[in-house]
Amino acid sequence: MLPPKALLDALTSHTSRLFNGDTPLPRSEFEAQFKVLLQSAFGKLDLVSRDEFDSQMVVLARTRARLEALEAKVAALESQQTPPAD
Repeated sequence: MLPPKALLDALTSHTSRLFNGDTPLPRSEFEAQFKVLLQSAFGKLDLVSRDEFDSQMVVLARTRARLEALEAKVAALESQQTPPAD
């Protein structure tokens, strides 16, 4: 994975080459090359897809709910215990 500074420098360099070419690119060609450039840059980052993120959020919410339920049970059991005699 590239550090953010190196990634931005590479993007800037490649984008500059697209804009400053000797012959201007047609819009569709420019868009295609820019898309390839961005996909390459994103591929070097540690990113997850929206679907994967959403599924992990569901797992996290379920886990939190179970943890809260267990904490409530422990608190109820602790409140039912009789204090030890001195």
